[in-house]
Amino acid sequence: MSGIPHDHYEPKSNAEKWLHRRLPIVSLMYDTLMIPTPKNLNWMWIWGIVLVFTLVLQIVTGIILVMHYTPHVDLAFASVEHIMRNVNGGWAIRYIHQNGASLFFIAVYLHIFRGLYYGSYKAPREVTWIIGMLIYLLMMGTAFMGYVLPWGQMSFWGATVITGLFGAIPFVGEAIQTWLLGGPAVDNATLNRFLSLHYLLPFVILGLVIVHVWAFHTTGNNNPTGVEVRRTSKKEAEADTLPFWPYFVIKDLFALAVILVAFFAIVGFMPNYLGHPDNYIEANPLVTPAHIVPEWYFLPFYAILRAFDGEVWLVMLVDFLTAGIVDAKFFGVVAMFGAIIVMALVPWLDTSSVRSGRYRPMFKWWFWLFVVNFFVLMWAGAMPAEGIYPYIALIGSAYWFAYFLVILPLLGVIEKPTTPPATIEEDFKAHYGKDHDGHGGVTATAPTPAE
Repeated sequence: MSGIPHDHYEPKSNAEKWLHRRLPIVSLMYDTLMIPTPKNLNWMWIWGIVLVFTLVLQIVTGIILVMHYTPHVDLAFASVEHIMRNVNGGWAIRYIHQNGASLFFIAVYLHIFRGLYYGSYKAPREVTWIIGMLIYLLMMGTAFMGYVLPWGQMSFWGATVITGLFGAIPFVGEAIQTWLLGGPAVDNATLNRFLSLHYLLPFVILGLVIVHVWAFHTTGNNNPTGVEVRRTSKKEAEADTLPFWPYFVIKDLFALAVILVAFFAIVGFMPNYLGHPDNYIEANPLVTPAHIVPEWYFLPFYAILRAFDGEVWLVMLVDFLTAGIVDAKFFGVVAMFGAIIVMALVPWLDTSSVRSGRYRPMFKWWFWLFVVNFFVLMWAGAMPAEGIYPYIALIGSAYWFAYFLVILPLLGVIEKPTTPPATIEEDFKAHYGKDHDGHGGVTATAPTPAE
């Protein structure tokens, strides 16, 4: 657990002492709930509990759905309709699961952007960041496989397009694609494999989430200032922190309740808003949809994939230098996965000695441009690959890589950051006033004669 000085669990009764000597589970729960947490955390620190709740929600609803689902190309689509029409509450379970994936990605993107802005990836939290990126990759894989299961038109053709990317890998691509599909094309074996992995991977994600939480409990939480909690004495640590329970638990639960009101409003009144109407048409290998698009949370990377076509000079140069081994299709695959890899490597690409973006005036402009660029890529990914849209996607892709590979390393050299506060306590008092007692109340003062 954290090296921040704080009170640890001490068993009192004989039963507690007996259990503690054999299985210190109560001690683990106590230290988790009472872990000292920087008391200046803002509302961007609520997404952790939203992600954990949504993961559990997805696992529970997924287990219920698979009880009624039939993984066969002739029966899968009808079994989903059976769930929607004949299973008690089936429509609600399916829509909660379907929209829960969107909530999961909304929360994870906000969680990542918060980490990028406040420097939560910097030492000593590099391993925490890498584990988080592994969770994100597994989320993407799980969501993709789950989208195939309803066996609608977009499910089938999305699977055909995405699995076809593996075929672009030189020399071994065709073998990998065949192994992934279980045959030469998307068919029954594919559906069975994807269901198996879609069911398994959430439990792998759950295990990584536990390791992720363990990692930041070991290093301590980052905070908006980027200043570390003082660990030289218990008194100083207490001035910088509050116990996670009840202060941050209640705050997180309140935020979760507000988010769930919006979530269930969408489930109840507009459950298909983020979906595609073509997925309510049964999969037909002989009819290609006019415009194949993945789910919204894949669109930025889909735009990067399509941006590097055979007309881009960099692609043509690489194609020439590799004698055609790295063609446009494979270059796009490398760019798509490379966009995630450079984000995972940001702890070593950001050379600034200041952790929080709050005190980096030049960084703020580039960061918010990066956020805008993310949404531009999302929009471009939803558009047809014709006209001006490929050029917009190419410019957005270029900025994505430039941000991590050029801008962040240079900013660490040329930027002149402002001075962060010396301690978390100092920042807390600057925001909430010197009379604040640090425990949710205000220090009492003697009444004036007028009172």
